[in-house]
Amino acid sequence: MQNISFKAGETIYTNTLAGEKSVEDWVREGEVLTKTWQNKLLLENKLDPEEYGDHAHWVLWCPVEIPDKVVIKWEFYPIKEPGLCMLFFAARGRNGEDLFDKSLPERTGYYPQYHSGAINALHLSYFRHKHPDERAFRTCNLRKSNGFHLVTQAADPLPPVDDAVSPYLMQLVKYEQYVQFSINNMVILEWKDDGSSFGPILHGGRIGFRQMAPMVAAYANLSVSHAMIN
Repeated sequence: MQNISFKAGETIYTNTLAGEKSVEDWVREGEVLTKTWQNKLLLENKLDPEEYGDHAHWVLWCPVEIPDKVVIKWEFYPIKEPGLCMLFFAARGRNGEDLFDKSLPERTGYYPQYHSGAINALHLSYFRHKHPDERAFRTCNLRKSNGFHLVTQAADPLPPVDDAVSPYLMQLVKYEQYVQFSINNMVILEWKDDGSSFGPILHGGRIGFRQMAPMVAAYANLSVSHAMIN
């Protein structure tokens, strides 16, 4: 992907994420608590991870289906850790079904349902401060499902919450076989899917935010635009 750069074109979807009312039509999987914080959307878990373990995590899906060749932007405010933040994208059923097709098994935020269940998706983990080893050596991870395939990873510049100067400007490009992720206009991670090593190239589908409890974070100014190569 060297020497390839992208720019945003016509807007497809925007949401200021200015509080809990901004996601009333979003699809919740698992027990997510939405709040308004400084005119932004604050997200955290309802269930205690000490009691519910990995079943305390959740996913919040955008209700609009997204095409391929897009630039996805949002502002990220890490507030409380430990935890992990992720964006699912290009998510569909394994046979091409819409992600919310009633024929697909129920999903509850439990991660194996997303990486080894009835759906295909790309998973970008960009704030991996859940476990001690993740905090000691921080990386951004890109996975592809079906299957728990770690397709690439890169160094994560996001600091611990105590040192964070928010907002962090996140940008993800999905353009046919290419994935490119940037923070504050710095390219962090790039990957070119060969369409065979981990299954066919994924096109279109849904996007959704995921957090691992007890992470607390806020979000603002989500936009999805058509992507163009510079």
